[in-house]
Amino acid sequence: MNFDLSKLTPGIRYLNDMRDVLYDQKWAKSAENLELYYMYRMLEEKDGLRYDITIIPPKMLGKEFIKTKGHLHAGNYGELYIVLEGEGVYLMQKGNEDKIEDVCAVKAKKGESIIIPAGYGHITINPSNEELKTANWVRKEDKGNFSLFEKMHGACYYYTKQGWIKNENYKSVPELRFKKPLQFIPQNLDFLK
Repeated sequence: MNFDLSKLTPGIRYLNDMRDVLYDQKWAKSAENLELYYMYRMLEEKDGLRYDITIIPPKMLGKEFIKTKGHLHAGNYGELYIVLEGEGVYLMQKGNEDKIEDVCAVKAKKGESIIIPAGYGHITINPSNEELKTANWVRKEDKGNFSLFEKMHGACYYYTKQGWIKNENYKSVPELRFKKPLQFIPQNLDFLK
């Protein structure tokens, strides 16, 4: 699907929207309110699903690679991400502030896709020096619940120049495991409903 995004107005996520979820709080407290990433919602609608595109420029948030704020889905359904340009890391976690049951990261590049299973909160990270352009299919009415990430000051791991750092605000976090992305884009999206 090709969309001329230059003719559309994105939603913009600013640093002020995300200061609490960052690893480098010293940097976050004094940095100006930068534009971090751009969200183009509801570009297409099909069978109760919507197609969005998010553009994440290369940037450091202090010691941490730029990322999305992170959210859970209100209902019991998943999401499909597709890397359109660049490469990204998709961190998924299942659990709550007392105990994260599972956490994994998937590194993906252009043409690869990632399935976020139902019940997993997730963030997208751009660890490269190129723009990351990622698309997603999700239920049309999805609003995203940010409360766990806000309360716990981010996901259960931060991705920094020094590597992965556990977020000490969570009581119990397992070792981070890594999965490979799908080498194709699923055509049947019924599993997202």
